[in-house]
Amino acid sequence: MTESKPATETTTEPAAPAAAQPTAPAAGTEAAPEPGPAAEAAAPEAATAPAAPASTATSRTTDIVAGQGGVMTDEVGVITGEVTLLTELAGDQVTIRAQYKDADEWYTVTGAKTTVKDPADLDAVHAIAVGLLNRPEG
Repeated sequence: MTESKPATETTTEPAAPAAAQPTAPAAGTEAAPEPGPAAEAAAPEAATAPAAPASTATSRTTDIVAGQGGVMTDEVGVITGEVTLLTELAGDQVTIRAQYKDADEWYTVTGAKTTVKDPADLDAVHAIAVGLLNRPEG
């Protein structure tokens, strides 16, 4: 009998962008004038480029051992052995992906897309996927 290694889990959440804070001029100095049309004309791409949307995606990853029967993926069929599961949340959509441990390619787990009402549900969805797919003893 082989000893099973416990699944490891990491949590990745993007950092929130820092908001620009206005600062008061130092005592005895004068504030710089606000940029006018001449400054905007010098950098038109900055004035017209849309702001990137704030990222609300979060993810959870866990290394598992996919035993006999493996993990069915949309792209390559069944993968087995040491696998990393990734559960991603984008808006209200959750998608579970798998990769061979330390590989570059990620595959969508067949039937593993859903909608959640609360972003906090990501943890429960990930825990269920790990519980169903981690079978170190076959």
